Amino acid sequence: MTDSSSAVGPADGDLTLARALLVDAFGRVAEAIPGLLDGLRPDELLWRPDPDANSIGWLVWHLTRVQDDHLAGVAETEQVWATGGFADKFNLPYAARSIGFGQSSREVGAFSVTDGSLLAAYHAAVHAETVRIVEGLTEADFARIVDRRWDPPVTAAVRLVSVVNDITQHAGQVAYLRGLAERRRG
Repeated sequence: MTDSSSAVGPADGDLTLARALLVDAFGRVAEAIPGLLDGLRPDELLWRPDPDANSIGWLVWHLTRVQDDHLAGVAETEQVWATGGFADKFNLPYAARSIGFGQSSREVGAFSVTDGSLLAAYHAAVHAETVRIVEGLTEADFARIVDRRWDPPVTAAVRLVSVVNDITQHAGQVAYLRGLAERRRG
């Protein structure tokens, strides 16, 4: 296993391959989200297997917020959450720029969106922006430091891989919870 913290950009300057791999990875999650939400009842979107667990709705919102926030940071642009009016559409009781990281069980429980199509629409809009951003990245963009709070500082390339890792894990959690919710129906 290699130390991903030292990665600064695509090997041998192969920007086309790096971009294609990232678009494919983000695309796999984007393709899964609508099916993971389709047919779920409002109560199933909010169901938590225990009082400290995350719900399907919260997980989809969170993984999409992380992607939106971090890609906007890489591109130095505004988030789709704001520009697409999703903050108003979701009307959540969280700080405007909250992405769910570090939220308490009580805060997770305050998530109230029961419209799977709204969650899917937000993710689709973020994915479209993600593709636009990734396809425009240069070698210098991949190597640019985007977060100095870590040692070593985080490059855009490392941040993108981290986002893919995070959203893929959360999509798997959503799939698992959906299976549990379907079994509860009987």
